[in-house]
Amino acid sequence: MKRFVILLAIGLMSVMASYAQPRGPRCGDDGWRERMRTERIAYLSTEMDLTSAEAEKFWPVYNGVQDRKRDAQRTVLQTYKALEEASESGKPEAEVSAALDAYLSAIETRHTIESGAVDEFLAVLPAEKVAKLYVAEEKFRRQQIHRLHPRP
Repeated sequence: MKRFVILLAIGLMSVMASYAQPRGPRCGDDGWRERMRTERIAYLSTEMDLTSAEAEKFWPVYNGVQDRKRDAQRTVLQTYKALEEASESGKPEAEVSAALDAYLSAIETRHTIESGAVDEFLAVLPAEKVAKLYVAEEKFRRQQIHRLHPRP
């Protein structure tokens, strides 16, 4: 009986200890976005081979574009949810049509921001480095995906 109580106590402590451990980036660790941003900046700077003068001009432009892209993506997701709700809940044709128009407009806005970013980058960097930016962004994205989901 004494052995059973001891084993039960050890089992309960191990269960409690496992619940005390962080569960990933969204559970109790709010600094992961900042770490990801810092890693991206370091990776892109290295891959693009930016000089300090270029970096001084480039990063404010890049950060502004990223902010606008993030806001546009948030709008796309919101309008998508509204469209999904309107189409699945049997709302009147006019509401579905309005939701569809809002969604397509949000997608167009996102596309316009992404297209205009090239011109903004070309204003502060040569075309070769802008091309390296897009290649490096894709490499970084793939690297992060493989880090999160390693292949066996």
